[in-house]
Amino acid sequence: MSINEKTLATDGSGSTSPVSLAAVGVETVKTAVGLPVSLRNDPSFWGMTSTQFLGAFNDNLFKQVALLLCVDYSQSNQTSDQQATALLIFAIPFVAFSGFAGFLSDRYSKRGIIVLCKLAEIAIVILGTLALWRNSHTENLYAIFAVLFLMGTHSAFFGPPKYGILPEIIREKNLPAANGIFLMTTFVAIIVGTIVAGLLKQYLMPDYLLVVGGVYVLVAAAGLATSLLVRKTPPANPNLKIETDSLLVSREMLRLMWRDRPLLLALLMSSVFWLVGGIIQPTVNAFGKKQLGLSDSNTSLMPAALVVGISCGCLLGGWLSRSRVNFRLVQFGSWGMVVGLTLLAVVGASGRSVAVTRHLAEVILFGCGIAAGVFAVPLQVFLQSRPPADKKGQMIGAMNLVNWIAILFSSVLYGAFQRLLVDTAGATTWKIFGATAVFLLPIAIFYRPRADGQSS
Repeated sequence: MSINEKTLATDGSGSTSPVSLAAVGVETVKTAVGLPVSLRNDPSFWGMTSTQFLGAFNDNLFKQVALLLCVDYSQSNQTSDQQATALLIFAIPFVAFSGFAGFLSDRYSKRGIIVLCKLAEIAIVILGTLALWRNSHTENLYAIFAVLFLMGTHSAFFGPPKYGILPEIIREKNLPAANGIFLMTTFVAIIVGTIVAGLLKQYLMPDYLLVVGGVYVLVAAAGLATSLLVRKTPPANPNLKIETDSLLVSREMLRLMWRDRPLLLALLMSSVFWLVGGIIQPTVNAFGKKQLGLSDSNTSLMPAALVVGISCGCLLGGWLSRSRVNFRLVQFGSWGMVVGLTLLAVVGASGRSVAVTRHLAEVILFGCGIAAGVFAVPLQVFLQSRPPADKKGQMIGAMNLVNWIAILFSSVLYGAFQRLLVDTAGATTWKIFGATAVFLLPIAIFYRPRADGQSS
């Protein structure tokens, strides 16, 4: 059953039945003629997947080092946790530039933009190495914050073409599987980047910064090489004119989403995935380093367990969806996240030994990640397939914008939770897990989408 033939619907009782995807208005930028039938033998898809993998690895390699330095700074200077500030600065470019990036993605070749972004990444990681050198001599975080802003800017322009190009280079029936593989490999990159960041900081910094910088540059250069494997694509809408509102989200896109409530709801629910992630990553870092007193490398294993779960959940979500949009997985995933975060709060408050608490937390984070991945995949497929062909790039830009507004908001929430719930020593960091579970509970209860995306 291909994705342009069938999807899932509910009859209101929770059971499912197949319906035509004409109801969700699937179109493609180009015919499937000439595109490989199988993803397995498609070098363009694997080139794009490798490019995204390497970019995500480098992003998280630098970002996790920066976040760990923020925790060190707050501990050594007895100041508030600077992770919220770092994440806020990283998120601002996405809010400022995602709409314009979506416009560029539709106006010009997505493949061309991808290659340019990879060139820019090489320059940015060189600056990042200099920022780490400066921090090692002055304990000043400002240069690192500046590079985080540049990395956020790079990723804001990379986001719309990297997701928007998938419907242009693969067949529609392969979209769910491709999204599962794409997201799974992305989160594998986050896992590896997060773990390696802890190892680099603990064993190579600050004495071997040239080695650290060499890793950044080598990965960025490899990403540029794999981007050249991506199949060339024509502009989706070469006559698209820039308008003032293209800097955010165009009035046309706002009207489309306002008329299409299933699309709007899916967009908002997709942002929840990133909001929760934006809260949990710094919370886990603070939980490991402050509450449990773990080293940088051991602390980095805990968010890595979460991301391992997310990658498995994305793969599972793609497999369970097969060639359909399966919204039952969204409900399963939302409840899984609520239960997982609640268990993390219970374990953190239990007073068990550090070793037991750490290992229990890693297992729960893995399970919570599976739920999050299963939650994300159907929403991602729906947001890619629902808009008209010439609006897909702008839709991905709008999705990036809303997701990063959520991440920006998550840094504010994390800072508020730190002030309201956590003591100075960080011994009650576990309370943030419980607060996040309470925040998610209404979504788990009330968001019950049918196959067309409507809430029942």
